[in-house]
Amino acid sequence: MFMIGSFIMEQILGMKWLNQLIAVLLAATGMNMEGKIGGSIRFFLYDGIKITILLCVLIFMISYIQSYFPPERSKKIMSRFHGIWANCIAALLGTVTPFCSCSSIPLFIGFTSAGLPLGVTFSFLISSPMVDLGSLVLLMSIFGIKVAIVYVLLGLVVAVAGGTLIEKLHLENQVEEFIRNAKQIDIPQEQLTVKDRIKYAKEKVAETFKKVFPYILIGVGIGAIIHNWIPEDIIVKFLGISNPFGVIIATIAGVPIYADIFGCIPIAEALLSKGARLGVVLSFMMGVTTLSLPSMIMLKKAIRPKLLGLFIGICTVGIIIVGYAFNAFQYLLI
Repeated sequence: MFMIGSFIMEQILGMKWLNQLIAVLLAATGMNMEGKIGGSIRFFLYDGIKITILLCVLIFMISYIQSYFPPERSKKIMSRFHGIWANCIAALLGTVTPFCSCSSIPLFIGFTSAGLPLGVTFSFLISSPMVDLGSLVLLMSIFGIKVAIVYVLLGLVVAVAGGTLIEKLHLENQVEEFIRNAKQIDIPQEQLTVKDRIKYAKEKVAETFKKVFPYILIGVGIGAIIHNWIPEDIIVKFLGISNPFGVIIATIAGVPIYADIFGCIPIAEALLSKGARLGVVLSFMMGVTTLSLPSMIMLKKAIRPKLLGLFIGICTVGIIIVGYAFNAFQYLLI
């Protein structure tokens, strides 16, 4: 059983065979794999191809699942639950929705205008970009199954706790009036066949690939530079065990970047290989996917500054706590 699990992690999710194949092909051209240029090209090709393959497979699978949970059905599901259970359901539904925070905001607006409790919709908004199913599989391919599962569980805890806190503060008046007064029309959900769902999933693959692929190339390029050109002692100095503020630095550094989990993975992989702490790397990923500047600008159109500031504060504190927790237990998880 252990050998099967190891094979799945290393050869199917991690695609180590691909790394070896690329090394053989590059070596056949006379390129030095130990040099910076050869190492950078190998990293770029390996991570670029691997993440692209995973991207297409994951989007197809998740989009197929998502076809069973359109916005109208998701609203009906969440409306059946109350209290913290409603927050839990909202957070779980967030795992089968789009891959970036900007894509989640229109759904958040729709749920809020439909009259769902504000805290419930915020649990969805936090979990959707932070802990989607894609992040689980991608993290497994890089960091292993224990890190991936703990990352998702802690992300869900942040989403549920954040939504519950917002609900207790009764900040409904902080939602823009045009959303609170929006009229909702119930449209019967069309019964989709398996063929329809496969077609929908294929369309989502093409649509998301076009949108995400440039960020994958940017992320892989940055990762290649970090992996082969930036001295290890610099990474260790700012993001290693000797700097107690590494988690905070990484969280803040991720905010201006607009990317999703696919663009973050190669950067995270390179940082970890250079000596950055696990919690620092994961905090950076959470900061990028949850608190990106473009998504905050979009969200500002829907909610007022007080609620926006609270949302940012809750996410930031939650991410930092998760980061330090991973740092504390890094050696048990890797």
